[in-house]
Amino acid sequence: MTDLIHVTGGTPLNGRIRVRGAKNFVSKAMVASLLGDGPSELRNVPLIRDVEIVKGLLELHGVVVDHDREGGVLRMDSTAVDSAHVADIDAHAGSSRIPILLCGPLLHRLGEAFIPDLGGCHIGDRPINFHLDILRKFGAVVDKRPQGIHLTAPNGLRGTKIELPYPSVGATEQLLLTAVRAEGVTELSNAAIEPEIMDLINVLQKMGAIISVDTDRVIRIEGVKRLGGFRHTALGDRIEAASWASAALATRGDIFVEGATQPEMIAFLNTFRKVGGEFEVEDDGIRFYHPGGELSSIVLETDVHPGFMTDWQQPLVVALTQATGLSIVHETVYENRFGFTEALRGMGATIQVYRECLGGLECRFGQRNFHHSAVISGPTPLEAGEITVPDLRGGFSHLIAALAAKGTSTVHGIGLIDRGYENFTEKLAALGADFERP
Repeated sequence: MTDLIHVTGGTPLNGRIRVRGAKNFVSKAMVASLLGDGPSELRNVPLIRDVEIVKGLLELHGVVVDHDREGGVLRMDSTAVDSAHVADIDAHAGSSRIPILLCGPLLHRLGEAFIPDLGGCHIGDRPINFHLDILRKFGAVVDKRPQGIHLTAPNGLRGTKIELPYPSVGATEQLLLTAVRAEGVTELSNAAIEPEIMDLINVLQKMGAIISVDTDRVIRIEGVKRLGGFRHTALGDRIEAASWASAALATRGDIFVEGATQPEMIAFLNTFRKVGGEFEVEDDGIRFYHPGGELSSIVLETDVHPGFMTDWQQPLVVALTQATGLSIVHETVYENRFGFTEALRGMGATIQVYRECLGGLECRFGQRNFHHSAVISGPTPLEAGEITVPDLRGGFSHLIAALAAKGTSTVHGIGLIDRGYENFTEKLAALGADFERP
């Protein structure tokens, strides 16, 4: 199968699809299994490339993994964890940033860890120094080598007190996975409290960890000497659900997303309604649809949870090109997330990006020369184009634009979309999309 797709737009997406476990949780729960000295079972696992990458990394380190792909069940036995060869880690990790999260668990289990140079989506700085600084505070010794970074813990890992300058999801995950077996108490201030983080805490508690979360973004962890395995069903992927919701809005369609849940999507649902979309919450999912008539322009600011999620922004911007008036979107989480709008402008959208903080409070990017605000003028008819996917969420946004546009678009690099959207071409077919993936 090639890395491109031909999409003929103009057809409303209608039908029912299923969303399984959250990409941003499942891979982290798989890493957590390394901490346990017994078998673990994770259910509701999606068929995405990130899962395959982490599965490969776990197997390299001696974890026995049984994957029921159709049933969405992963069984992981970490009884015999072992060191892996540098070249093998590098080959399996690819562009993923997951290896940095293996460091804490491997330091506990083996006394050492190695990570290759890291890749990932090019949407912002996302420095790994944050992670390395956290590991150093626990007592890790970091040795930077030509092939990557080697870590040791000659005196073991000990609890520490850390305040994050920004509630980073990755840094919070790193701390949790390291602190649960560190000696003593760890306190993290200004922690991320996203639903995926809370579900990771649920998993760690099932394994035997002692973790408390205060209302003021403070997480306290009392280290324990050993952890067991876990049995857990992953929470649904709220990013994928919102992406399909935005596709329904942009194409004037009607999509029932089985597995979508209201509590994790409240901020998105409010905004979806303000734009003019309608939704109905059922026991097994949420129906998202365009009720007809005009869509309304909005002023929107992304934020950490419980605010409007940055990963929801890109797909929704495509729908906002079809709204009447001027919409303002202020991105406060990633500094370079508006690169995807260039392709939309090439398809006929009227979008201007700015370095200033527009539509809300000043943010940490305001004085740093990043294009992190956008003004979208609509409605503008979209015309087919030739597009290259820049990153995971931007790529799905381009797919939505192609589905809404007049004519046949060619979208290159769609392999990136497979990283976070399970069987997305099968879902497009189920919704009646007109496409060909050669």
